[in-house]
Amino acid sequence: MNTVRKQPSEKSRIILASLKEAVANALEKKRRLGQYAVMWENNQLVYKGDDAPQVQKEQDH
Repeated sequence: MNTVRKQPSEKSRIILASLKEAVANALEKKRRLGQYAVMWENNQLVYKGDDAPQVQKEQDH
């Protein structure tokens, strides 16, 4: 299979920048309100924040 890599269009760059800004704003709002956020990192769910629930790994059950 041949893959051709090309630069994203200007419209795609604008959309990506808008999405990044929206996510950053939402995470900042959660931080200010003292709420935790759920993210996907290293192929697993991660809870971040001061009030994040303590989750045991599945192998610990």
